[in-house]
Amino acid sequence: MQRLTHPPRASWQQRVESVGLPHHTGTDGAPYWDEGASYVLTAADVDVLEAATNELHRLCLTAVDHVVAERRWAELAIPDAVAPLVERSWRGAVGGAARRAPEPTLYGRFDLAYDGRTPPRLLEYNADTPTALVEAAVAQWYWLQDVEPSGDQFNSIHERLVAAWPGMVDAGARPGAGARVHFACADDVEDLATVDYLRDTAQQAGLTTQRLLVSEIGWDAGRRRFVDLDDAPIAAAFKLYPWEWMVRETFGTHLVESAPATHWIEPPWKLVLSNKGILAILWELFPDHPNLLPAYFDPAMLEAYARKPLLSREGANVSLVMFGEELAASDGTYGAEGYVYQAIAPLPRFDGHTPVLGSWVVAGEAAGVGIREADGPITTNTSRFVP
Repeated sequence: MQRLTHPPRASWQQRVESVGLPHHTGTDGAPYWDEGASYVLTAADVDVLEAATNELHRLCLTAVDHVVAERRWAELAIPDAVAPLVERSWRGAVGGAARRAPEPTLYGRFDLAYDGRTPPRLLEYNADTPTALVEAAVAQWYWLQDVEPSGDQFNSIHERLVAAWPGMVDAGARPGAGARVHFACADDVEDLATVDYLRDTAQQAGLTTQRLLVSEIGWDAGRRRFVDLDDAPIAAAFKLYPWEWMVRETFGTHLVESAPATHWIEPPWKLVLSNKGILAILWELFPDHPNLLPAYFDPAMLEAYARKPLLSREGANVSLVMFGEELAASDGTYGAEGYVYQAIAPLPRFDGHTPVLGSWVVAGEAAGVGIREADGPITTNTSRFVP
């Protein structure tokens, strides 16, 4: 694994905008998309990352089964009223013996510490609403075609997304059947770009789609179902909006009431994996696993740790503590639900920069990586994406 530097392409802003990446520059004028550098992986690196990603996905599914079976809702700050929704999504029946396969998952992103020498270690799992997708799936692929057309890239994200969509919904979402997949998000430039890209992959798979904002989703009390602005039922919905927010919204009670009238993507059982408390449960179930870091709900178990809110976004409210002294911290508004304490990972440094590898899973299989690079030890929403 190497970090190379080189001049950006001429008119690089227009180039990345043309492939669906409008948020390439921060509000401070600094580039978020940074093609003045790139990382090179060997074939052996790719094999290691692919195997680790598939293994972590397997471990996480086992952890969900454990949480549901043991009803460890309180440790993960999952409201009891929502537990039936999670159980039904995972095993098809609440408290009964009947069991079916869990509702399908489209995608997720493991954030890994990796230096090309030691095994990849899981920092956290963006299991519900991962972004940096357009950057990883599309923008860096077109960058490669321009700067190294004879090169290859660990990146089959786009093709796997297109192939996955038919398995995410039933035939009613196909053209001519009168149904569709609704795509919902908040009114945010990055979220809208991500949703538009995923809509495109669904349309390439032959599905009918419609976009709306989360705030535009309505509730039909008479028919007990969610509807769009035309009062048409929402039978299948991809939502780039965190489950932990959804269940606490005023319409949160209807999520249980309406199930299974609306098929949500990602499914409700991702409430378990999108919670950073899953790091402690994974370590409890698989102690000393080479792809995991020690993690606990009790900080007394570690002398040096990263304190992470159970429910947080984009590296907010993370503190690095060693022997009681805070070494670094990020701002934010999270932490009311509690924290998990994870051993500090030995992050690599390349020319003074710290990369974190986002390893994508699509339909349960490793699909490629994207790299976020920070100048300090904590990756946040301002950290650069480097191809």
